[in-house]
Amino acid sequence: MAQKKPKFYVVWRGRETGVFDNWDDCQKQTAGFDGALFKAFDTKPAALKAYKDKPHVHIGQGKNGSAKQTGASSLKVPGLVGSPIQDSLVVDAAWNTATGDMEYQGIYLATKQKLFLKGPYSDGTNNIGEFLAIVHALALLHQKNSNIPVYSDSRTAIGWVKKKKANTKLEETARNTELFDLLDRAETWLQTHVYANPVLKWETTVWGENPADFGRK
Repeated sequence: MAQKKPKFYVVWRGRETGVFDNWDDCQKQTAGFDGALFKAFDTKPAALKAYKDKPHVHIGQGKNGSAKQTGASSLKVPGLVGSPIQDSLVVDAAWNTATGDMEYQGIYLATKQKLFLKGPYSDGTNNIGEFLAIVHALALLHQKNSNIPVYSDSRTAIGWVKKKKANTKLEETARNTELFDLLDRAETWLQTHVYANPVLKWETTVWGENPADFGRK
């Protein structure tokens, strides 16, 4: 079997820009980054030359034809998603529709080791659980001085984290006071801390079920 030729990836717009010699490094800079621009080249000299050019010079050009501008919609396309970054923390939440109880957990993807499990909390919602799980993961990684990515399959929760505010319509009751205290703490943490961890969408349609899923569907 012929050995697969290496590719070199130019990232014009991403968390970090430059020329990368493997797909994993390219994905770390572009996955989940709104408006990312990148393209694969067959040789390093070609990639280095392209990096000095404006990206529009190479977008859609040549046999690669694969200069990609990624956003929320393009991440749904399997060819643009690639594989999940193994050195990452994946979170998920479970909400019992009968009791209203919610819990959430986080695992280290490479080994499937469970890093935390919280709950159940009374009178919650799945979105609140997803939001708290992401913030819990960010706080944990911040303590460990780790900048690995955090994956969640909830676009809503990811959006809340970006805005540093849980936009829930859930009403506070005597049963969920603890949960609202956690929300206040999570929002305060986001507003008072700076983190370098990418918060990325777990692409269930491409990668399969979120490994942190509780398996109760």
